[in-house]
Amino acid sequence: MARLREQGAVFLGKTTTPEFGWKGVTDSPLCGVTRNPWNCAKTAGGPSSGAAVAAALGMGPLHIGSDGGGSIRIPAAFCGIFGLKPTFGRVPAYPPSTFGTISHMGPMTRTVADAALMLTVMSQPDPRAWLALPHDAVDYRVGLDEGVAGLRIAYSLTLGYVKVDPEVAAAVRNAAETFAALGARVEEVDPCLPDPIEIFNRHWFVPSAYVVSQMAPARRELLDPGFRAIAEQGLHYSALDTVQASVERGHYAVAMGLFLDQYDLLITPTLPLPAFDAGQLVADPATQPRWTDWTPFTYPFNLTQQPAASVPVGLTCAGLPIGLQIVAAKYQDARLLRAARALENHRPFATVARLADGG
Repeated sequence: MARLREQGAVFLGKTTTPEFGWKGVTDSPLCGVTRNPWNCAKTAGGPSSGAAVAAALGMGPLHIGSDGGGSIRIPAAFCGIFGLKPTFGRVPAYPPSTFGTISHMGPMTRTVADAALMLTVMSQPDPRAWLALPHDAVDYRVGLDEGVAGLRIAYSLTLGYVKVDPEVAAAVRNAAETFAALGARVEEVDPCLPDPIEIFNRHWFVPSAYVVSQMAPARRELLDPGFRAIAEQGLHYSALDTVQASVERGHYAVAMGLFLDQYDLLITPTLPLPAFDAGQLVADPATQPRWTDWTPFTYPFNLTQQPAASVPVGLTCAGLPIGLQIVAAKYQDARLLRAARALENHRPFATVARLADGG
């Protein structure tokens, strides 16, 4: 915010999130339910859903989101906007997140060009941000329209283990074909890595336990019961469990890094399903205990710290947005933006406001 304000940004307000950004949808006793602008009966995702809804409705061009497991990309996909989780440390953050090195800050916008401008400003240095990358003075607008010709793109519809809604699968497959038509070398291939959900849980639940431990008992009773539940689970992990999770995370990140050493980009669905009913934590309460059960494509890339973005690639028959996730190797944020811009140039993103205007 400080860097944006220095460059003349005018802040309109703070947008909604769930308590401590703990879940993939947004509701709270304070703000109620944040609903999808395409269909108010559906969820907008979360936790940065207030920003996504505001962007989709044209309430300001630039929005700041945080992403500790998909918090930028989930609502971006459900609301039909562009959302970028940059390489970890690309955007200096202060104070540092309790959730440590899985939490990223990034732009949420209606166009890729706006995100490139925003990232250029947000990545300016801040001496308080001890986890930040060295400042490289990159202007992410430069080369944005160079296209994807010659790039090697891996295309994975399931990551090897995810069940995907047919309409989402068709839209992502079409995007892969578009990249090929634009000159990229697209290969359908899975990284052949297991679901890192248990690694992620230990990185998420233990900091949640710390957050709650800092509150007076009376204040804890006011918390979202779901957040209290994962915090209580976090208390049961030992120091050895936490170190083991860190080691396993390192092995997983190295393997994904080696995979993206063979390709310039990886594309997947952002989410395996379109937006479900508002007010629910999960799409199917009978089979999905937690929000991570329906976000299997997002949290792996918080563990790896690689840049990942959600790009709108169409609508379902019911008129709900579908997101494509583009992932690049660490530090290749500019390449990711270039690919997203190529899709946008080929087919401009549909927006609520544009449809309302008949565009």
